[in-house]
Amino acid sequence: MNTAKKEVESLLKKLPDDCSLEDIQYHLYVIEKIQRGIEVAEKKGVVSQEEAEKRLGKWVTK
Repeated sequence: MNTAKKEVESLLKKLPDDCSLEDIQYHLYVIEKIQRGIEVAEKKGVVSQEEAEKRLGKWVTK
């Protein structure tokens, strides 16, 4: 697993030179949310597509 510093360096290399601080903050936020989601999925497991559709079926109208 990369260190936080390595991940930031990697992100900065991918972003355009004229990006704003807000752009950088947004991308760091997204990376953090994805990492947390992966950790939760690994600890608690995931729901199949079929099960998700079943659970959401009562909320979604066609």
